[in-house]
Amino acid sequence: MSVKYIPVQWNRNKWLYDAVMLAGVIVFLWLFLFISPELLSHEFPLNPQIHNARAFGACAFVMLTVILCIGPLARIDRRFLPLLYNRRHFGVMTLFVAITHASYIMNWYFAFSSSDRYEALLFANTSYGQLAGFPFEFFGIFSLLCLAILATTSHDFWMKFLTPPVWKHIHSLIYFAYVSVVAHVTLGVLQDQQNHTFTVIFTGGALAVAGLHAYAAIYERRHGDRLGVDVDGWIDVCSVAEMRDGFAKIKILANGERVAVFRQAGTLSAISNACAHQNGPLGEGRVLDCLVTCPWHGFQYDVTNGRSPAPFTEMVPTYNIRLSGAVVQVHRDANPPGTFVEPVKIEAAA
Repeated sequence: MSVKYIPVQWNRNKWLYDAVMLAGVIVFLWLFLFISPELLSHEFPLNPQIHNARAFGACAFVMLTVILCIGPLARIDRRFLPLLYNRRHFGVMTLFVAITHASYIMNWYFAFSSSDRYEALLFANTSYGQLAGFPFEFFGIFSLLCLAILATTSHDFWMKFLTPPVWKHIHSLIYFAYVSVVAHVTLGVLQDQQNHTFTVIFTGGALAVAGLHAYAAIYERRHGDRLGVDVDGWIDVCSVAEMRDGFAKIKILANGERVAVFRQAGTLSAISNACAHQNGPLGEGRVLDCLVTCPWHGFQYDVTNGRSPAPFTEMVPTYNIRLSGAVVQVHRDANPPGTFVEPVKIEAAA
């Protein structure tokens, strides 16, 4: 967890995840390079450099689209959660594919310039006042910089150093990167095409990302079971009979925070649903000996005090909890991370 940092903590699932992802990239590039020319019917005969550049560029766009679809899919259906666990590997590989695309561009379009090729890239086209012929390269550069920042700060060290809230805000750059890629493709590649296959692919990808995010937000609003608050700040969660031993009920407070209320060994405890590591859903983990394990990366917390077992130092907020007859209630105000809360005994209080 947090005692020391290992560059990559490999396990069987990560090897399998990365192998499937790499195989998908190879298959996409092979199809694009050797199957698609007739389907895409490029306007002009292509040399290998341009063809390779387009293949890697299209692959990077598809990979970024898949990355942004994984999040809402996992919110809608838990069966997609395994795709979410190692999404950072997906992002790092996307950066390398995008760099390869940029390298082919630099080594062909700007390799024969009389000036430095990087200067040529930035100043060869400055027609910012027109839509047709707009220097779309800048959108690609911006996206590449965003992907580079996301990849280099993806390691746990940076999350610990920057703190999870700052790290999460930085990684929101992926949405700006995607919008910039859409602009890059729309203003650039699509303008050279007579065939509309590219248009269908890129438009479909962008609509899929936007549609899935909108649907996931509506789905959570309908199924999130937001709670009312009584005059003392105590909130009904559910009937104690609805709770399974070893598992949690996840509820959304009025301020948007999620609380995981656990039942284990005849007692009730409540902690934040967001893991201190990457905001993983703690309430989807199972409690054993007071410890719940985050299903994303295996971080553990004592549900009575929100602390990771020694020597680890992660902490999450706890919540006061009580029984009102047979109804489980939590207080709307979170306790400071690591605060012990005496578990409520079900038999005695019900």
